[in-house]
Amino acid sequence: MMIRNLFLIGCLTFLSGCALIPERMCQITVHNPFPQLTKVGVAPFINVSHEPAVDGRQFAIAYANEVSQVAGFEIVPMGVIETAIERYHSNLSNPADVRRLAQALGIDVIVVGAVTDFSPYYPPRCGMQVEWYTANPGFHPIPPGYGLPWGTPDEKKIPGPVVFEAEMALAREQLKTQAPEYAVDLGAPATGVNEHKKPAFPDGSEPPDDSPKSESAAKKDPRARTASHEVRVETPLASSPPASGSLPPNWPDPRGFIPPPPAASKPPLIASDEPVLRHSRTFNGHDPEFTKALENYVFFRDDARFGGWQSYLQRSDDFIRFCCYLHLHEMLASRGGAGETRVVWRWGTDR
Repeated sequence: MMIRNLFLIGCLTFLSGCALIPERMCQITVHNPFPQLTKVGVAPFINVSHEPAVDGRQFAIAYANEVSQVAGFEIVPMGVIETAIERYHSNLSNPADVRRLAQALGIDVIVVGAVTDFSPYYPPRCGMQVEWYTANPGFHPIPPGYGLPWGTPDEKKIPGPVVFEAEMALAREQLKTQAPEYAVDLGAPATGVNEHKKPAFPDGSEPPDDSPKSESAAKKDPRARTASHEVRVETPLASSPPASGSLPPNWPDPRGFIPPPPAASKPPLIASDEPVLRHSRTFNGHDPEFTKALENYVFFRDDARFGGWQSYLQRSDDFIRFCCYLHLHEMLASRGGAGETRVVWRWGTDR
């Protein structure tokens, strides 16, 4: 009897169009996690895509509008940035010029963006690379994963894509000190690997290393024997790096990161030409994760226009604005800027 009742309830739910089950909508909020980056100016974006009709100023206005919606940021008007670029003849592709521009305006950050890919036709596509340059050269790059609750019970709540991005950023920094160095000479002609080998005999032939001729040659010439010995014998690598110090007994601290007290004096300036924040992303209108985020974005906006979230894929200005919104939110969320998530249960339109 109980099984039959459950079957009837399931049939009624299916016939009613699943109207008895509300839909879960999430709004992820972000804030400014960097108090040293408050006053922000956005320069016109540079078009490096194959679409000649891309307006870099339109992208900059949309990006600046989304930055102004994030708590903790203050946006400088676009006209002020453009006037200063003309006055100081700033080259946005030169980090030193961008930094001097921020210092001349008395702001914390200049945002320089580039449109790497764009297609307004359905399904639309947009690629952007955005870099934040600070007026203070002592601020170094902030990698993904900064400010996240690593080593705490909340670590399991970190989204998988953010974990992957943080691990890749850490691996890239480690490779800078562990990868072998090589010299680059663009003027030298390209040669194959085998062309660098010197023939062992005057006739140009090269016998294998285990041939009797090579052994006899090594016995006659002690320098060859020493050289071959030096090539075969290498210094063994250490199995593990030396420990820099003992960790606390209760590490990691269950309370999370506890910042140290303020230092008595300011640290010395170690200048850096790299942007403090960098994020590259390409969005596609047929990506299901992108369309789901777009649906949530439109749901929490008071937009009375007809068409719903699908119409945002057909209007280029709305599509660009949402790409800037998602680009900024991903960059801040992966660096400790994610806030509380607002969850709303929505009934279907056919209820």
